Formats: sequence, structure tokens, C-alpha cells
Amino acid sequence: MNSWSPALTRGICLHLLCSFFFVTSLAYASENDLEILEKSSKAFASVARQAKPAVVNIRVEKTIKGGQMDGWQIPDEMLEHPFFKQFFGPQLRKRQNVPPRLQQGQGSGFIVSDDGYILTNNHVVDGADSITVRLNDDSSYQAKLIGTDPLSDVALIKIESSKKLPSLAMGSSAALEVGEWVIAIGNPFGLSQTVTVGIVSAKGRSQVGLNEYENFIQTDAAINPGNSGGPLLNIRGQVIGINSALFSQTGGYMGIGFAIPIDMVKSIERQLQATGKVSRGWLGVMIQDIDENLAQSFGLKSSSGVLLTGVQPDSPAEKGGLLGGDVIIAIDGSAVKNASALRNRVALVLPGSKVVLQVIRKGKKRDIGVLIGERPVGANGLSIEDHTVLNNNFGLSFEKLTPEIAKKFGYAQKKGVVIREVAPQSPASRAGLKAGMLIEEVNRMAIGQVADIKKALALGKDARHVLLRVGFGQGSRYIALVAK
Repeated sequence: MNSWSPALTRGICLHLLCSFFFVTSLAYASENDLEILEKSSKAFASVARQAKPAVVNIRVEKTIKGGQMDGWQIPDEMLEHPFFKQFFGPQLRKRQNVPPRLQQGQGSGFIVSDDGYILTNNHVVDGADSITVRLNDDSSYQAKLIGTDPLSDVALIKIESSKKLPSLAMGSSAALEVGEWVIAIGNPFGLSQTVTVGIVSAKGRSQVGLNEYENFIQTDAAINPGNSGGPLLNIRGQVIGINSALFSQTGGYMGIGFAIPIDMVKSIERQLQATGKVSRGWLGVMIQDIDENLAQSFGLKSSSGVLLTGVQPDSPAEKGGLLGGDVIIAIDGSAVKNASALRNRVALVLPGSKVVLQVIRKGKKRDIGVLIGERPVGANGLSIEDHTVLNNNFGLSFEKLTPEIAKKFGYAQKKGVVIREVAPQSPASRAGLKAGMLIEEVNRMAIGQVADIKKALALGKDARHVLLRVGFGQGSRYIALVAK
């Protein structure tokens, strides 16, 4: 009989012992991984359980007048005008006499104090005749509108209750990092108390075209119609954003949702609670982003910063000594990357406060102190800055028709002024007006420059109504707007 040598025996024993420890470590690692996953799952469940009582369903009702078409009401004097009679005949009058109808909508919100203050989106409650809030325990309350800020799409409402209400704590959106877990809670498609989980996909999203002031948190947590106004939470259960919109080509979830950062909302909420309106800082400049070609032309090392293309007379900027051609690169020592960032930063500065702007002028850095003013505000909260607004209640602003703009939009043979901005949820927006369209007439008066608009408005019999002839491309059409 052959026998194994002692060396071979020791080798086999060592191999078996190593194999034993390897298999054991795999089993341990697997158990450890499952334990980590279970703890993560429990953490999400705990956040949802604690937050859900403070998340509410909001239902609104508003009356739509029978003759209201695409958000505007046609005044009787316009119905009798030969132009309308020629093209529309009695059909327009017939539609004008349709009885009013009730329109319903819904969204989400969350309680921010135990005495019943609730944050939501402006577009959820805009124009509502009544606002009903349903809590997690199915109790319902009629809410009072405290104030809205259409420019950021934030609204504050309040309910009265005999008991202290559950509320959510505010976190910090500035401390949030891309890749962090976030939790969205709301009422998509009317399915109350729906919880979805995802990560922060990006921060600082601007120029999305939803609001005038944008600094969105982008997330892949599922957000659908009805989620609007609900909270976006971090893993500690703190609110770091208000779910506001989704990017979709189908109307449903496609992996991209946007939330208003809570650091922007905090300032707005305080002002709405105190005064029912929002006051914003104002510099009074015309600005644009810097691309590589501009950076090279101005002798800049990078395209980070904001180029001043003009300074409004008698504005805080002019009084502070800013000039066209200056490049703002920082406010109070904090870098400013682009035009949207500058607008957001200035807007959050308390009017009357002094800031130090770091500016590059003719290749040299200098610090300029500026006393921030209050942005002029119209009757419905819309503002004017470096351009003219057509009766703030309509939500339109204009700029001069320059040869460059005329060439860009095909207006070489036309006269008028160009629509610069259309405020969200305004009568102009609902009528389908868009930036770049040409205003050729106001109240049947031909418009050649921005100053003509004021004269034309005086021709109207009612300041709440205005008749526009709007050009786009080679065509034009009349549009009647009615102020809120």
C-alpha cells in the first residue's frame, strides 16, 4: 500500500482549511450584504412612515366663464367690432353666452408648521375659488390662500384645526449632493400617499422654461401629474425640495423630475407668511452668458461669469458704478457661473442690503459695492427689470425690434416690438403668446417702438382688456387679452 508523504498531507490539509475559510467568508459576506440592504429598506420605510401624516392632498375648484377661450374673455365692444363680425359672425357671440362651468384640479402639499401652514406649487392653486385639503387621516379642511409667487411657482395656504398638526422639518438643498438618495411623496393621478425613491440626478438646473426663477433639483424619483407641490425628502426625512414638474414626451414619468430647492423656498415662505407677497432684490442690468468666443474677446481665462450688456438708468447698478461690458464673476466672495445664477442670487438679497460684486473690467479685477434695490412689482406680482411690461396684469414684456432680431425671426419687412418674456400662468401665456412674436398693433394702433405701447393702452375703453395684432413669421393674427 502506498502512503502519502508528510509534506503532501500538510499541503492537502492547508488547502482544505483555506477552502473552508473562503466558503465561510462568502456566506458571511452574503449575510452582511443582506443586512445592509435590509437596514436601507427599513430606513426608507421609517422616513415614509414619519413623513406621510404631514403630506396632504389638495383639491381645487374654479369657475370658468362660458365665453372664456384659452384663458381670455372677449369684451362685448370687441364682439361688435366689424373685424370680428366679418370673420366670426354670430358664432363668437353664441360661444360668449355659454353658461359658466366648474373646473376641478388636484395636487399635493405638505404642512410646515403645527398651526396649519402648507406649502405647495402656485400652479396647483392658481385662480382657485375654493381649496380643500385632505389629511392622511382622511379629515378635510377648507384652506385659505395666504400668498403666491408665480415667478418661482411657490404658494402658501393655511388650514385651521383645533389640534396641533404634524409637520415636516426643513433641510438644506445646498448641502445636497448629486447621487444622494431622495424620497418623493404625493398624490400622483389622485393615488394618495404614494412614495417613490430615487437619487439626485443633477443640481442647479436652469433655463428649463418653467418659471422665471429656476434652480431646480433634478431627480429620477418617479414624479407624475398630481405630485406637484409634494415634498422631496432626504434620508433624514427633511424637506430639501418641492416637487414641481416632470420632463415627459408622453405626459407620464420618463425618469426626469424637477423640484424647487428648499433654500429658495424658505425665503419665499417667510415673506408670504409675513406679507402675502414676495419682494426681490434688483440690480437693473441686462445680462447674458459667456461662451468661449466671448471669453476670448474679453480676455477672460474661462467662460464662467456674467456679461453686462447694459445698465438701466438710475438703477442700483448705475449708482454703484457698474458699466456695460463688465463681467461679474462673484457676489460677496461666492462665484457666479452664469446669468441664471446671478438673477437668482440677486433676487434673494433683501432690498436695501449692500453686496460686493467682483468684476472684471478691461482685463482687471475690481470689487464694486452695490446697494441692492427692490425689484418693481406690478399688481399681480409680475415684475419689470430692464424692459417694458404691457400692463402687468397681462404678463407680457417687450424689447425693441433690432435688425439682428428682425433677421433672426424673419421680420425684415415689418414694424413693431418683440415679445421678450411671457409670464407663466398669465393671460398671455394661456392665449398662446410666446417670446419672439411681434406685436404690430395694440388697441388698433400701430406700434413702432416700446414707448408707443403706453399711448396705445390709453385708447382702450377698459384697462382690463387689450386687443393685439401679433405677427409670427410672415403671418399675423388678432388676440384679445383680459387681465386677471
